[in-house]
Amino acid sequence: MRRFVRSVALAAAGVLTAGLAAGCGGSSDDGDDAKNPSASAPGPGPKPDPSSTLPASLTSQKLAWDRCEAPEGGAVPGSGWQCATLKVPVDYADPEGDTMGIALIRGRTTGEGKRIGSLLFNFGGPGGSGVSGLPSFADMYGSLRERYDLVSFDPRGVAASEGVRCRDDRATQAAEQKVDITPDTAAEEKAYFEDAADFGAGCARDSKKLIEHVSTVEAARDMDLMRQVLGDDKLHYMGVSYGTELGGTYAHLFPRRVGRLTFDAVVDPSADSVGHAKNQARGFQRALDNYFTSRGEDPEKGSAKIAKLFEQLDAEPMRASGGRKLTESLASTGILVTLYSKQTWPALTRALDDADEGDGSSLLQLADAYNERDPSGRYSTQSHSQRAISCRDAKARTTPAEAKKLLGEFREISPVFGEFLGWDTAGWCHEWPVPGLHDSPEVSAPGAAPILVVGNTGDPATPYEGARRMADELGKDVGIHMTWKGEGHGAYGNGSDCVDDTVDDYLLNGKTPKDGKVCAS
Repeated sequence: MRRFVRSVALAAAGVLTAGLAAGCGGSSDDGDDAKNPSASAPGPGPKPDPSSTLPASLTSQKLAWDRCEAPEGGAVPGSGWQCATLKVPVDYADPEGDTMGIALIRGRTTGEGKRIGSLLFNFGGPGGSGVSGLPSFADMYGSLRERYDLVSFDPRGVAASEGVRCRDDRATQAAEQKVDITPDTAAEEKAYFEDAADFGAGCARDSKKLIEHVSTVEAARDMDLMRQVLGDDKLHYMGVSYGTELGGTYAHLFPRRVGRLTFDAVVDPSADSVGHAKNQARGFQRALDNYFTSRGEDPEKGSAKIAKLFEQLDAEPMRASGGRKLTESLASTGILVTLYSKQTWPALTRALDDADEGDGSSLLQLADAYNERDPSGRYSTQSHSQRAISCRDAKARTTPAEAKKLLGEFREISPVFGEFLGWDTAGWCHEWPVPGLHDSPEVSAPGAAPILVVGNTGDPATPYEGARRMADELGKDVGIHMTWKGEGHGAYGNGSDCVDDTVDDYLLNGKTPKDGKVCAS
């Protein structure tokens, strides 16, 4: 996260909207192979897996590792990256049925010390690509690579793992320009929810069979199959942002398979979809207040200025480069992305100064980076996968009327971001074609080995309070809570030797810090 492009990449993998981190879970048996709580078809809740084991054709498969190729051709940047495809069941309730491919990437250990095994990574989202993310972030993990093979993957429904696509690039750009994320009139409200329904209909049309099987529970079961095929008795794992929910789900399903797990930028497992939206409104507002304070400005006045900018853009979008317009929605995204890392605060200052001069190009460029839009107008499908996974997980479906009643509370939490996050509680999964599974994820893991849970006091997207709740829900002597008094989304690799050394000592040497440890720098 030291370079701007890295900060934007991590932000793009982070949790942004209200429904992103809600819901998954289920019960496990002895932890060696849990009963599958994912549904095989739409329904009110998960169905159990009738089989306690997967067929040998899956558990004994051999991965065909080969040099990775970048999407535009040529080797993936970095040293010695290899890619392979893992075959997994589409439906764990029918393990002998259809299969799908999960794209993997691996960097073999570089050290001469005793190899521990594979260290699996998920960088968040949901919907973030680990295949592209791991090489980008790998220099942060040089010490870990001395004793681990570094491994990441595109979860089911993401990028190279049969990525979900719900609309084309032209429709995506049209929605960015025309849909008001804070509708003020009946016509704007109608257009807002029609667009949300159209997005879901696009998923049903183009990815209907797949979106029934992209839950976090199924992704966790995929990870256990990865563990087996990679040859590890225990799973060693680092989860960031949504990756902490995925890791917590794994620990709940397979507590006896837990090796050394670290959770960073931790999702609050106790919150439902509305609770997550409130948490994010609170977290982003806190980060924005910290930004203004760092500049010697009054946070209340600074927020009022941005809120006024949003009102102006709501009434009339601002000119920007390439003949495009900066809308309220794009400006919100452009500001949010700079709050993921303290290193990007100067970019926020420049963008706000430009907007004061009537030029929305800088904020638009920031929004494009988050939305993974290239100069030719092509978008990645990350946001499609993000929505499909979170709406499959999240059982709650807030109605438009209920969202309206919440707006006052959201505005009080955040005068800048509360309005659109309040509306988003209803818009995100509006008329979604597949029902959700749970109100909140189940992460209790009695009997599991200690799991290191790192909370950052200045985290905007997954506020600090969630780390303590995750540690508590994992269970006594399982969740080991550590605090970093810092800024940005995530703690490891973000400038704290205390954090990095503690995490390394745990992952490399198995040394668990004292519960409640605080890193002040």
